[in-house]
Amino acid sequence: MDAAINLQIPDWLVETAGSGDLSLSSDEERMSFVIGLARDNIRRGTGGPFAAAVFECGGSRPVACGVNMVVSANCAVAHAEIVAIMLACAGLGVYDLSQGPAPGGYELFSSTDPCAMCLGAVPWSGVKRLVCGADGADAEAAGFDEGAKPIDWEAQLIRRGIRVCRHVCRTEAAAVLDEYAADGGIIYNGRQSAASAE
Repeated sequence: MDAAINLQIPDWLVETAGSGDLSLSSDEERMSFVIGLARDNIRRGTGGPFAAAVFECGGSRPVACGVNMVVSANCAVAHAEIVAIMLACAGLGVYDLSQGPAPGGYELFSSTDPCAMCLGAVPWSGVKRLVCGADGADAEAAGFDEGAKPIDWEAQLIRRGIRVCRHVCRTEAAAVLDEYAADGGIIYNGRQSAASAE
């Protein structure tokens, strides 16, 4: 058994996230940036059609960016939100983003509603706000399994003090999912694997 886990973040993502030229002043600008990362991820062949970024609440530059690396990293849990949260925690030196130095806390932008796994990670991450682009139904229409999420997942996050804003640039975000599926991208999920084994 290996004693270490290593996810190699794509070079292009490191360069994009570290660009000093970014100034994203609105939710729509931040979401368009994240959707652009998802589109770049599939066009560069480095992963699936999902991306996420952690910002200081109301901040104009990302603290950390993540893209889906499930296939490229051979890692079932390397979803964009998980990667972004891990990189944000590592960069800030905290295991809980509510303990980070930003006085207003941090927010997570995701190109699509979180799947069941990423939904679980949202409250543990310590973010104060979740902003989503495409709907989970858009991901399912492309063939992805979003898992067993509570119907009232949004209300449950709000009860935990996490503000939720959905469907920001939804059409643009859903188009990336459609592009991926139309181009024959790998639709990876346990449901599909189990069905093919029968």
